[in-house]
Amino acid sequence: MNPSVPAALPILSREKLHALLRAMPKAELHIHIEGSLEPELIFALARRNGVALAYPSVQALREAYAFTNLQSFLDIYYAGASVLLHEQDFFDMAWAYFVRAQADGVVRAELFFDPQTHTDRGVPMAAVVQGLARACRQAHSELGISAALILCFLRHLSEDAAFVTLEQALPYREHIIGVGLDSSEKGHPPEKFARVFARAAEHGLHLVAHAGEEGPPAYIWSALDVLKVQRIDHGVRCLEDTSLVQRLAADNMPLTVCPLSNVKLCVFPALAQHNLPALLDAGLCVTLNSDDPAYFGGYLLENFVQTFDALPQLGAPAAYTLARNSLQASFAPAQDKTRWLAALDDTFARLAA
Repeated sequence: MNPSVPAALPILSREKLHALLRAMPKAELHIHIEGSLEPELIFALARRNGVALAYPSVQALREAYAFTNLQSFLDIYYAGASVLLHEQDFFDMAWAYFVRAQADGVVRAELFFDPQTHTDRGVPMAAVVQGLARACRQAHSELGISAALILCFLRHLSEDAAFVTLEQALPYREHIIGVGLDSSEKGHPPEKFARVFARAAEHGLHLVAHAGEEGPPAYIWSALDVLKVQRIDHGVRCLEDTSLVQRLAADNMPLTVCPLSNVKLCVFPALAQHNLPALLDAGLCVTLNSDDPAYFGGYLLENFVQTFDALPQLGAPAAYTLARNSLQASFAPAQDKTRWLAALDDTFARLAA
């Protein structure tokens, strides 16, 4: 366990542990904002924008969320995103997420967004970025949440297409703190995007990438050594490679793990079989996140609660480690991290004594 964990944290009742999980300040570092688009809002935006949906009702759409792998989810994910056409749509989607995030104790949110999903449909880059950026500003002023945007390239498309997207986004550089890599992992190794990641680094953007979810540990190595990433998104398959685990631990490389997503997409058969305890025992810098919460059954707090309920060996020490890791692994300013970490210690002093 992390040596920074306060000494002698007691075993808490389920009720007290849940209260602690809710109250502790935490960062969400792996949230696809399009994946927070709830069916009710999808239908509301479809009506507002005159978009025809393939599903007759909210309930019918929810019932379609029976995924067998990543691709089966992505097919519905992209269909849902079709209702996003105007700046206000992107604002409304992000604002709905921020309201839930505040209730979950999130103090920092770094939102992934997929501009190619929208620009390929003729939606201007300006509408995407400005709508999301406006929601980030309002989340800070009204909810006290520090928020930032990370542009993700769709890995099933070409690197040339990623270059075009990067160039389209540069006029809005002030609103974007980094780039990432998402969508279908199998058959699309990180090396495919080496040049565009190097270009993004030249513009001072932070670098992250999905690796080791459905893809093999070799993809994690490539994300580290070829893309030069600062965080690995998912990374749960790292335990298949002892040398990789040693590298990740030595570098204190953050892994943005998403438990409910992993179960929903059949990476693990059930939460009780998740390898989170083993990742923590290996000394890895693990964080908990919701990924695509509207599709996978829960926002950040629900990921904590369900995971801790399913894995009773996790208690207050693990909660502290996961929250602290998330705050330290964020790309937030140092003074904000210092303030949040002090608040985390105060929360544990009050609720976990």
